[in-house]
Formats: sequence, structure tokens, C-alpha cells
Amino acid sequence: MGSAAKRQWLRFCGAIFNPPTRWSGGQVFFDVPWDATESQDQRLALGFILQFGACMDDGKEFALSKVRNIGIIAHIDAGKTTATERILYQTGRVHKMGEVHDGTATMDWMVQEQERGITITSAAITCFWDGHQINIIDTPGHVDFTIEVERSLRVLDGAVGVFCAVGGVEPQSEAVWRQADKYKVPRIAFINKMDRVGADFSRCVRQIKEKLGHQALPVQIPVGAEDKFQGVIDLILNKVVLWQNNSLNETFVIEAIPEEMLGEAKKAREFLFDSIAEEDDELLVRYLEGGEVESDAIWRALRAVCLKQKFIPVFCGTALKNKGIKALLDAVVKLLPSPKDLPPVKGHDPEDENTIIERGVSSKEPFSALAFKIQSDPFVGHISYLRIYSGRLLTGKHAYNASKKKKERIGKMFQVSANKRQEVESARVGDIIAVAGLRFTTTGDTLCDEERPLLLERLDVPDPVINVAIEPKTKADQDRLDATLQKIMQEDPTFKVSTDAETGQAIISGMGELHLEVIVDRLLREFKVGANVGKPQVAYRETVQKEVKQETKYIKEIGNQKHHAHVLIKIAPRPGRGFAFVSTMDKPDFPKEFIRACEIGAREATENGVLAGFPVMDVGVELVDASFHEADSTDLAFKIASALCVRELFAKADPVLMEPTMEVEVVTADAFMGDIIADLSARRGKVMKVEPAGINQQIRAVVPLARTFGYATDLRSLSQGRASYTMRLHSYEKLPAGEMEKIITKIRGY
Repeated sequence: MGSAAKRQWLRFCGAIFNPPTRWSGGQVFFDVPWDATESQDQRLALGFILQFGACMDDGKEFALSKVRNIGIIAHIDAGKTTATERILYQTGRVHKMGEVHDGTATMDWMVQEQERGITITSAAITCFWDGHQINIIDTPGHVDFTIEVERSLRVLDGAVGVFCAVGGVEPQSEAVWRQADKYKVPRIAFINKMDRVGADFSRCVRQIKEKLGHQALPVQIPVGAEDKFQGVIDLILNKVVLWQNNSLNETFVIEAIPEEMLGEAKKAREFLFDSIAEEDDELLVRYLEGGEVESDAIWRALRAVCLKQKFIPVFCGTALKNKGIKALLDAVVKLLPSPKDLPPVKGHDPEDENTIIERGVSSKEPFSALAFKIQSDPFVGHISYLRIYSGRLLTGKHAYNASKKKKERIGKMFQVSANKRQEVESARVGDIIAVAGLRFTTTGDTLCDEERPLLLERLDVPDPVINVAIEPKTKADQDRLDATLQKIMQEDPTFKVSTDAETGQAIISGMGELHLEVIVDRLLREFKVGANVGKPQVAYRETVQKEVKQETKYIKEIGNQKHHAHVLIKIAPRPGRGFAFVSTMDKPDFPKEFIRACEIGAREATENGVLAGFPVMDVGVELVDASFHEADSTDLAFKIASALCVRELFAKADPVLMEPTMEVEVVTADAFMGDIIADLSARRGKVMKVEPAGINQQIRAVVPLARTFGYATDLRSLSQGRASYTMRLHSYEKLPAGEMEKIITKIRGY
């Protein structure tokens, strides 16, 4: 084993055994009496270390094929964090299972998470199972923190989608699934809460196909449901696995399938074999001949369809009672990809977007990594989380930030376990690592080898939809407030800070009420900043409804410098497609720098609309024609001319205000459904669908964001506290004329 690997192993040992460990003669020694391992803590710790050692490849370092970088993704309250906690317990990473409802879950370490019983920030941790290293990121389920899911899926190799057996595929399940589709992340599904009233495994499997567009492939089918849920039929073993008691140790026996379930099991197994047989010639031959098929061949073929994302293997259990977690861990190491299974990472030349560069998944390739998360720490400053796609990273060396074109010195590096960190000296391809002290790096930046640079694809960051005014309580709080808001902006790309031009107040913007509530809570408690906070306000947008064209000339002398520009610009609506700038001039000799200046001017013009000063969205700007003066034309002149022209065109193109609308899903008992639907209609909501959800009803509606403030309190009153709801951004829609007039009058003050 290499010296770096030895030191890393010893650090892991030291983190678990308080007495020191040492390396001698090729063996690791634990300076602790053997009888001390009679305690449960030490036994679990020793098992953890032995698992760690099992991951070594030829005594040199971790085998890359035995590494799994996975995320746990789901709708809020589906049981992600509970499932993660059970995984950590089963792998010996923790010796006592924490509970979300008690605020003791390992992964929910923030005070705000513990108080609210929800996951707010994605947390990483490493554990070991069956000779494999599993790096887990537990992600939030609430839509307000969707960026945490986005950036986690951007850097992960595989994911476990957790679904509630009662709720099935819920709105945020669809949202995170689309994010995983975007990054082509292979997944397996775990149907959780099979012991709950209303649990329906078949409905969940059906909804994965109908709502998510993926073919679900059950690898297990449940034996019983609700209070009679007692085990699963393992379709690979073709046996029934029955849990023995209600303890949390997941003791079970394997028996022959009961006669009354043979028909269902045979049908499900045939579907499994029909789905995977073509992936393995040996399995196909044995299956067609009717012979026995070895489990290894089935797993091999199942892994192939999983990696190609032809099917989503489905498992089931109940995480709260620790049932089904061992089978889920087996599925993670047998089905989900290692970094070695991934294609070479692609980026482009920092100087030329059209030049594509590939990096192989190897430590011998030039270094490349993506900074996917920034976190503030009161002791070490900013911590940058990196996913390494190729090469190695060593402390004390330098890396090149290709996004900022700056050199960064690598100070301290850490292996992260939730809010705990263990210092390491090196990291390699496939690792998810934290680095302290990077001066220029922000979320989405690429770090690479300076001699062979490349730029990786950045993260897509959604625009904030809600604003709140904030001001310091005292003059002493002013500087601290500004500095703290800048720190939080670096951590969270969906959080924005701006200044109201008229009042001079700071305006903070986020993805929802809960998002801003958590940030304000952190300001007051974590950063100790005194601040007064206003009421939430909607972040409206403006757009245009017709195509118009105009010519503008800009001729002015500033100082002793003349500025001359002439442009002919056309704008047109682009519903749902964002901003776009294009030049259709057929003038090869026209300076390209002037065209770029026109684009910059047009973009700046969209920052403030003509109706009420809100940003302009979904507009296309076309530079139809332009002319320049050989001596007097400048970049600045074309930038100003373009901005003036576009702003005048906005006023002529029938501008309107757009409001964000939310997709609201309410789960309620039949008795309250009528009152809840009436309330949604009174909020200008449109009810899209009502369908059964177990013993309850599920109402889906689209409601303007402005009418959703305080909805949680109102819903509790309407349903005697028995209904629940979730919300996510649906779209921007045209504001009714009467409402638009009220908003404009309020903003303009007349």
C-alpha cells in the first residue's frame, strides 16, 4: 500500500478509535485492548475499518471500480434522510440511528433542519459495503432548495429515487427525476413506507412509467402491505425473504415462495427475464432452454439495463423500521455505476466553445474538476466542494480556474462526513472532496491543469421568484449584513441581493417563502446580524407581445472623444424560450466587436422593463443592420445605441407584466375537498386534476404566487390540520389587466 493510502487509512482509523493507530511492517495496529471491542461501538468501528481495507486494490489504493458516488433523491417527506440514516447504520458508519422527527439525523446537521424536520442543504458522507466505497449525498425534497438537487445530480454517477408507497410519484418526485434525466444519471427506485396505511406498491410502479416516463422493473414484490407487510419475494433468488420481528436489526429468513403467491411471482419473474435477457447471451440461452440461471448472470444483465437507463430496477421496504435496507445496499453496489463505467468527461476550450475536449476517467489524465458547491465556515472561511473527473489533486500544489482564468493554491483538503471533516493530502479521479481557502472559485467553476485547460458545463441556475426587503437594525450591523449576504450568495446561486433604486433598501430574492425564511434565520442566529425584514413580494417579469423594428443613431462627444453608432434592430416575443440575440447583417467587414457591444447593450436593456422596472423575459433581439464611422465609432457608442433602441422598442411592442404561478398539490381527506377547491379558486387558481391518493384525494392546481402567501395557515384551518401541500414553480403567465394596473400604480406611486 502506498504511503498516501496508508496515511489516509490511519486517519480513518483515528477518527473512529480515540486511541491512536500506527502502521508497521505492512500492517495496521490499533493501540486499544482487544476486550474493548466487546462494546457495540468498537465492534461496529472495527467492521467499518475492515470494510475500508477490503476496498484496497492489490494493496495500492481504492479500486475505482469499487467506488459509488450516489445521491438520494425524492419528494419531501418520502423518507430520504431516514433511508440514508439506516444505510449508515447497516454499514457501521454510525452505531445509533438518528431520527428526523427527533432532530438527531446525522445528515440533517443544521439547526434549521433539525427544528423543521426537513433537509435544507445537501450533505455528503462516505460508508463501505461489500468491499465497496459508497459516497452518498442526501438531497433536499423541498422545491425551494432545488439547486441543492441540481448541483448534486450534476456531479453524481448514480441515484436512488425514494418514493412513498402511499403518495406514489409526487410533484417534486417528477422535478428531481427530470433533473436526473437532464444529466443522464442511472437510477434505482426504493418504494418506502410499505407499512403505512394506504401503501400500494403496484400503483407506485405504474406511476413511475406514467408520470416519469421510465419503465419500472420490479426486482422484489412485497409480501403483504400496511400492518401486514412482512417481507418481499426476491425475484432473483426466486425465494421469499421474511423479516423475523420488529427490531431494527433486519433479521430475516429465506423460504420457498408460498403457494398462494406463486402465480404473481412467476409473472413478475418472467417480466424481469424478458426485460434483461437480451443483455447477456448466457442468460438468454439458459432462459430459452428453461434451465436454472445463476444469480450473478441476472445481476450482470440487470446492471446493463440500469446503466443504459432502459429500465428502473425497483425495490421496496420501510426505512423507519430498517426493513429492505440491506437489499438496497446490495443493489447500489451491484447495479449503479462506478466512475470507471462513465464515458470520458467533455468540456470545451476556454478560448473556443466549438473545440470539444475529452478527459478519460484516469488518474494519469490531466487534472479536471467541477466546483459544485461553496460553503462558509467560521473557522476556515470558504470551503469549495469539488468532483474530480480526471487526474489527481495534491495539497500545496496549484490548480487553474479556467472559468475565472486565475491560479488557485490548494491548501487544506478534506473528506467530508455531513458537518465533520477529515483532512487528506491527495485526491484522485472519482473523488468528491472539500478544499479550503480557494480565493476566486465560485459554484460552477472548472479547476484544471493550467497546461491543458478545459471548461466543463456550468450549472443551470433558476431565477428567484420572491423578494423581501431587508435593512440593518443599527449602523454597526450595516457592514456585517453586507458581508454576510455576500457569503450566502456565494453559497447559494439561487439567492440574489439587489438594491431598490428609489428607497436604497437591500432586496433579497429567493425561490420561495421557506428559502428566504431559512436565510433570514441564519442571518440572525448563525451570523448574529441584527436586521429588520419586510413582507414577501413577488418577482414579476415583463415581456413583449408583438414584433417591432426601429432605427437608432447615437452621435455624441464625451470629453474630447466622439462616439458614433447607427443600428437597425427588431425585437419579437419568444414565449418560454428566454432571451436571444442574433445578427442577420450580411456585412463581412463590419467589426465583430461592435456586434458584441450591441448584444451587451441589448442584454442590459432587459434588466429593467418599461412598465414597472421588472426584468424583461422571453424576447428575441435581431440586429438587422448597422453602420459605423471609420474614426468615431466605438464599442461604447454601439452598446448605448443598442440599449436605447431596445428600450424604445419595448414600449412599442405591447409590453405586459408576467407573474410566476405555482403548481400546488394538496393531499386531503374527502370531507375537506370541497372547501379546499373553493379556496384555490378564490386565489385565482385553476384546478387541473383531482385523483385518489390511497385513502385520500390529491388535488393539483396552478395558483399565482402572489396568492399563496400564508397558504399553510389557511389550509390548516380548512382541513382541521389534516391536509398537506407542496408547491413548485410552474410557469410565468400574463397578469390580468386589472391586476397589472394595480401593480404598476403601486410601483410608480400614482
